[in-house]
Amino acid sequence: MRRIPGPARWLAVIICLLPAGITAQEPLTLRQAIQLALKQSPDTDAARSTAEEAKAGVTLARTQYLPQVNFTEDMSRGDDPVYVFGTRLRQHRFTQADFALDALNDPDPIGNFATRISGEWLLFDSLRTQKSVHSADFMHRSAASSAKATDQKVVFDVVQAYQGVLYAERQVDVAQHELETAEALLSSVDDHVKAGLAVESDRMSSQVNVAARRQSLIGAQGDLDLAWAQLSLAMGAPGLKASRLQPIEPKSFPKSEFEEELQTAIENRQDLAALGEAQSAQGAAESAARLSFGPRVSAYGNWEDDRQTLGGAGANNWVAGVQISVDVLPIGKRAQLAKEKAAKSLADAHLNAYQQQVRLQVRQAHIQRRTTELSLETARAAIDQATESLRILKNRYESGLATITDLLRAADVEREAQTNYWHAVYGHTMAYAQMLFATGTLTPDAAEDLQ
Repeated sequence: MRRIPGPARWLAVIICLLPAGITAQEPLTLRQAIQLALKQSPDTDAARSTAEEAKAGVTLARTQYLPQVNFTEDMSRGDDPVYVFGTRLRQHRFTQADFALDALNDPDPIGNFATRISGEWLLFDSLRTQKSVHSADFMHRSAASSAKATDQKVVFDVVQAYQGVLYAERQVDVAQHELETAEALLSSVDDHVKAGLAVESDRMSSQVNVAARRQSLIGAQGDLDLAWAQLSLAMGAPGLKASRLQPIEPKSFPKSEFEEELQTAIENRQDLAALGEAQSAQGAAESAARLSFGPRVSAYGNWEDDRQTLGGAGANNWVAGVQISVDVLPIGKRAQLAKEKAAKSLADAHLNAYQQQVRLQVRQAHIQRRTTELSLETARAAIDQATESLRILKNRYESGLATITDLLRAADVEREAQTNYWHAVYGHTMAYAQMLFATGTLTPDAAEDLQ
């Protein structure tokens, strides 16, 4: 019969091992851990900030469609002949006396307060702005997809750390059980020694075994503390305290074929989608650089009010027009186009390489699932055999037909079988989580099936 503690004994072990005050806390469920991580993980914060930055980039790109309007208040004074001549004209203070040669060549200083409102509106730039806006749109989509991929990575890290805590708790349980078994064996050997049925070396071997089992329990408790620290890091919650968790149990997960899993990954992997959108953004940026060689048409206007004093009366004037410009020596634009072409080639290469990497990840996850399923079946059979073997050897030792060495060796095998069994359970669960992650379907709802 398999030596796996029942629910009551499992709960008692947990209560004994947890520090005072922790047992009163509610169990931390996997869904709660994931929700907290998605809210406070630094990785999710960084991803969302990147998405917000890309969204602002779209707004910035669209502002090129809008007119630019500037307001200027200018205060000046001087006796430069051209400045004085022009200022008097703008102030409507020019008189016949100002045509005198002395007044033209050596004028008195004059001050001017000018209020200007000027504007420019791009009417046509060979569709370069349109392509720039498209590039910004694609980058925003890429950042949003990257944020979703980051969320899935956070979910996976929490699942892995949470399952690690469950496995560590099981290891503590196994170590506690083995210590109790070793102590019971030592008590039995003591009785045999006192009755003259065993030698002193048997008792010494049993005492060494108890010490080794106690050391294993200390190590398992240390591993549990480390597992909680890793869960705390994955959740982005440095102040997380240990609490009671539900025991890990073996489960059966739905099976699927590799090609089906690969197609699911192509359709759902947000990191793959982010690279595809980044590639499209770079393609639009290359088109924008190519279109920058075309003509540019813009309208402009200027209104100005000139006064001799800040609050005095003055005169105003305005100018408006349409400007057509063509860069006849576009050396810089050629360099920019070459740069964008290289960046587009790099984006293509990254996407192609990542597509192959995704295929490999799905293949690895598929193989890992199949391997862990077989390992779990083997470990389940081994634990039954090891438990029965230990029972038989105990009876043989009681009858004097087996040595203490045989008995301790059987105990080691039984302990290793239990450790391997729960490791297989943990590995089987994580293999399914890895498959969900590799196919881009590891959502908080899907993760609940792992608990």
